[in-house]
Amino acid sequence: MKTQGTKLLLLIAFLSFVAGYAQVRISGKVTFKNKGVNEINVTLKDTYDGATTDAQGNFSFETSEKGNHILTFTHPKYQNIEKAIVIDNQDVSVNAELKEEISEIDAVVVSAGSIEASDKKRATALLTPIDIYTTAGADGQISSALNYLPGVQKVGESEGLFIRGGTGTESKIFMDGSLINNYFSNSVPGIAGRDRFNTSLFKGNVFSSGGYSALYGQALSGALMLESVDLPDQSSVDFGISPIFLSAGFQKLGEDKTHSFGATLGYSLLSLMQNVFNFNTDFIDAPQGLNGDFNFRIKTKSGGFLKYYGMYDSNKMGVKTESLEPGYDFALVRLKGNNTYHNLSFKQKFGKYLLNAATSYSYNKSDLNFSTETNNLESDPSKLLTNGNYINFKAVVERKINKISAVRAGFELNNTDEKLNFGEVQKHYTDLISAVFAETDLGFSNALSAKIGVRAENSSFLGKTNFAPRFALAYRLAKDWTTSFAYGLFYQNPESRYINGPSDLDFQKSQHYIFQVQRASEGRSLRFEAFYKKYDQLIKTFNVTPDNEQNQQVQTALNNNGYGYAKGLELFWRDKKTFKNIDYWLSYSFLDSQRDFINYPMSLKPNFASAHTLSAVAKRFIPEWKLGVNLSYTYAKGRPYYDIATKTENSNVVNYIRNEGKLKDYNALNISFNYLPNLGKKDAKAFTVFVLSVSNVLGSKNVYGYNFSLDGSRSSSVVPPVNTFVFIGAFISFGVDRTQDAINNNL
Repeated sequence: MKTQGTKLLLLIAFLSFVAGYAQVRISGKVTFKNKGVNEINVTLKDTYDGATTDAQGNFSFETSEKGNHILTFTHPKYQNIEKAIVIDNQDVSVNAELKEEISEIDAVVVSAGSIEASDKKRATALLTPIDIYTTAGADGQISSALNYLPGVQKVGESEGLFIRGGTGTESKIFMDGSLINNYFSNSVPGIAGRDRFNTSLFKGNVFSSGGYSALYGQALSGALMLESVDLPDQSSVDFGISPIFLSAGFQKLGEDKTHSFGATLGYSLLSLMQNVFNFNTDFIDAPQGLNGDFNFRIKTKSGGFLKYYGMYDSNKMGVKTESLEPGYDFALVRLKGNNTYHNLSFKQKFGKYLLNAATSYSYNKSDLNFSTETNNLESDPSKLLTNGNYINFKAVVERKINKISAVRAGFELNNTDEKLNFGEVQKHYTDLISAVFAETDLGFSNALSAKIGVRAENSSFLGKTNFAPRFALAYRLAKDWTTSFAYGLFYQNPESRYINGPSDLDFQKSQHYIFQVQRASEGRSLRFEAFYKKYDQLIKTFNVTPDNEQNQQVQTALNNNGYGYAKGLELFWRDKKTFKNIDYWLSYSFLDSQRDFINYPMSLKPNFASAHTLSAVAKRFIPEWKLGVNLSYTYAKGRPYYDIATKTENSNVVNYIRNEGKLKDYNALNISFNYLPNLGKKDAKAFTVFVLSVSNVLGSKNVYGYNFSLDGSRSSSVVPPVNTFVFIGAFISFGVDRTQDAINNNL
């Protein structure tokens, strides 16, 4: 009897023990905007019990825990949720409604009209310094590399970025937020000036072909924002040598890695290459240039940056062509140019506010001498002398509202002081453009964001003020697909070269409408963009012929009665993933544009606008050969050309088209090779790159336009200085091993 009682007590104790550890089921459903969400981690806090939701958002798991507990719901894309529950002997049912986690990385970014290369996580298409140096036909110039992106027209006879039916002067270039006046070198008519700035000076860029930020102004078409490098990775010395130029430079990084300074010096001369190649242009004075720069960078203890960059360059050349005027054998033009530029920028965070301030000063002098030659005797020259002083100051204060929202505001001053002397035309032009602006980034969710801004400017020369609202909206359609829309008003002063007499002028104006669809995934980017631009208050001019022997007419601003439009479609595809060690991109632009401006007698298709432009770039790096092979090709439909003259009708002087036509289609295939003999060598004292580049390999005889005589009876074509050009050079760096850069960036 005693034994049976003991057994009964043991059975009761065992059943009580098992009951204490009985499993309870916890289940429920997780939703976002009333739809079930899968892959949500549901966990009983401080235990190993939990589950993951299925495709309908349902979850279920068992636990032996008892009492008060916390149930957590976690996922990187949603805010964490915690719910208090009580577990006893009955099953528990818990539902949860998620809220989206706002993330700076995951949030959709407005990209309509812009291509960024400064932030790889947000880039529509990367265009880093390595990209530029390895784009065949770009000659290491930022502006030339941009010609292989959609929206930019190939205009070989004039410098500048010709964007979506706009002139080269309707786009502006900024360095660390400050306007760069005279970004391109001085040149003679018919030959485009080159970039003054070394591409390696900049760590990235944001190129906007329309609808750009309210922080920037005075550009009817687009803006290029360049970001200079911060501190170098280490001290280095660089040399460059070729039949065209010699260069040397250094960068010294402080031992505490909080400051650096450096300088470069270069000299170029084209005379040797004139003896090798058959140039189309007769250079009586071979193009030559001397340039140097100095920089320092200081990182403050609180993480701010003070950066200075200063440069000086001088260049000269002389060109001789057959004269189009009767009685003269040749026309000659000689150039002497000087330029200096200085930029000081400061960035510092003060509590919740970030200050970006920058100021720049530039001086540019261009001395052109026009003369004629008859029976080996040269006439006295007619001088066109211009010089200008330019000062820019800009300050922007920014405050983050949350992870993906911010507000910024500031002001800008841009002062211009120019003098011109050309025969009967003399002028002294001064203007102070003062601007205030405000802009906000609004992140409503990871799938929806907006940018709203406004800019107001006042011109002391015009005596007028403008007000320019801007708006952009972006929405994520799917994981890799986004769409953007942008609208804005943009104003720009008339070009000072047209202001040669008293007149009542106003700002020129354009309106941008841009729609974009983009797919961006790792290694691939696809972008489709449609745009419409409406121009109003464009400058109309009349011709003045100074007292000289050359066909050098001066156009003088008359009024703001000009107008026009530009509309088109663009497609861009870049792929670094499909083919091993191959990076390639394709771009296509369709442009329909018409304008009635300057001396046009009616609304015409501009002579700088091509209806169809196609570009292809391919880069292959072969590690086992230590060799990079780069190809590029550009096709552009022939542009129109006009010979516009004046005549008198009913006592009125009117413009009319005396000759017109269409240029032949433009074609150019370029190839370049980069050989890296020290690639992968351990403890190599120098990193050397040998470069061989051939522009226009097939020797296409491209034509940029035509010049006409004063009476229109004779003409001559405007062509590149040389059809095919070969560049050979070596670049040596001491102190820097760029092996990984070469491999990762397809150098």
